[in-house]
Amino acid sequence: MAITLLVTDKNLNVLGDPLTGWTDLACDLNFNQPAAGSITLPAWPEVMAQLQPGNRLVVVRDGDIWCAGPLEAPQSFTWDLESNTEPGTVTCGFSDDLARVAGYLTFPSPGSTFSAQPAGTTTRSITATNAETIIRTLVNENCGPGALAARQIEQLVLDSVAGVGTSTSISTRLEPVLDPCRTVAVGGGGLGFRTRQDAGQIKFGVYAPADRTATARFSRDLGNLRSVSYSMIAPLATAELVQGGDIATTTGVFVEVDSGAATTWYRVEKLQDQTGVDNTHGELTQAGTLALGDDNPQSTLTTVTVDTDDLKAGRDFGLGDKVTVVLPTGLEVADIVRTISLAATPDGGEVVTSVVGNQDQSTATATVRIVRELSRRLGRLETRR
Repeated sequence: MAITLLVTDKNLNVLGDPLTGWTDLACDLNFNQPAAGSITLPAWPEVMAQLQPGNRLVVVRDGDIWCAGPLEAPQSFTWDLESNTEPGTVTCGFSDDLARVAGYLTFPSPGSTFSAQPAGTTTRSITATNAETIIRTLVNENCGPGALAARQIEQLVLDSVAGVGTSTSISTRLEPVLDPCRTVAVGGGGLGFRTRQDAGQIKFGVYAPADRTATARFSRDLGNLRSVSYSMIAPLATAELVQGGDIATTTGVFVEVDSGAATTWYRVEKLQDQTGVDNTHGELTQAGTLALGDDNPQSTLTTVTVDTDDLKAGRDFGLGDKVTVVLPTGLEVADIVRTISLAATPDGGEVVTSVVGNQDQSTATATVRIVRELSRRLGRLETRR
């Protein structure tokens, strides 16, 4: 194990010497979500001088950057007389640079300041366009090199075009920019997006996760399965009945999106209110498809795997890739890699684990769905004002 910790400013200039004496390091890389990490080390003056607001932490593992991004909680200092922990300890929390992107909203008129944004229901609409292009456009015009100077993230550029995704559409107004990006990623072919530090730049890119179900397999017999929880649950809906247009007049538009799961289970209908939205570019169909993603899961898989010499995260599979988990019962379940975690101590070495499937149990997942639905409804109400 070789881990180096560097602190940089917003422009990626390294500040001082590498951090040494650390006792605990934990870092979770998440699929289409900002990373979450923490590091604990002695609170020497030279260390405290680097752990300042606005700076970044770069975790280098075996010569490659594992995670790089802003210090979200630069200092959490502790000291007590009885334990004589001189000079005290400091724990700092950090993320990757995707957290910076997550801090911006989608302007309906990206070329204008906030005070000059159009009133009413005006949205930023991109229709019948490749999903990768839409995601890159939303990031570029709100916080990338194409944004207003005051909104640009230092050193952020667009990565090379991957040429992935299918055609889709999006309408957004003053949403956290990663929310419509995730919507487009799902509707445009299950894409992933990420930031990476490379040659003095922060590169934002889109990619297509791979199907590695044949080569990335986890089971108790292979010694790479740490824990697993699996349950089959009935769908909340098998048919999404989406109403849009002006339902108070004859211009209402009604679209049914059926998952086909009723053949196995039974028919369950759910109404999706998209009043004011037409289906010119498949917007209502997309809304129904996204709703099915929340309402029609037929299983819940919560799995933690561990790296072995034969199968390693980052080398043999990555975030968003679909892998196979063999349950002790013999059932094989395919799901995607949601999180890759690094935990390290100087004495104990490092452990890399991966979370496959949903990290939440079904009760928590139901709560998440309710919150998502409320957010969507509030967003639609805001757009109609």
